[in-house]
Amino acid sequence: MAVTSYTEEFTSAVSPARLFKALVTESHVFIPKAVPGGIKSVEFLQGDGGAGTIKQTNLVDGGKLKFMKHRIDVVDVENLYTKYTLIGCDIEFEKVESVVSEIKFEAAPGGGCVCKMTSEYHVKAGYELKVEEVKEGKLRASGLFKAVEEYLVAHPEECA
Repeated sequence: MAVTSYTEEFTSAVSPARLFKALVTESHVFIPKAVPGGIKSVEFLQGDGGAGTIKQTNLVDGGKLKFMKHRIDVVDVENLYTKYTLIGCDIEFEKVESVVSEIKFEAAPGGGCVCKMTSEYHVKAGYELKVEEVKEGKLRASGLFKAVEEYLVAHPEECA
């Protein structure tokens, strides 16, 4: 199995702790509020949000996907770090076995946050992942990040 990886870095005026809370520890409550046009709900299928938890993100009707399932591998609140694996969705991946993502939230010089994300696409034997195919995942991740950031800026009481 081949692995294709990419690294993405986002900056934000929002503090690392607030972004971590919104995107990781309180994502099941917060993300559907921040992205109502894209995400219907996030539910725990197994576990309580810590390592080993299986979460299902249910997307709004009419899109390409209906749901995605992730396994939470690591949640390190002290170091604002998480690692999770996309383990399934409602359409069969033709080329990809799984996607492992690691996200680290750090304080930015002068305030705000730098979010560093690395994703590894574990490709099924005999397939090759093209750059264009990875771009879709990168766009989805940056869109979610920006939507959450905008919501947090507009609602300073959220995830405080």
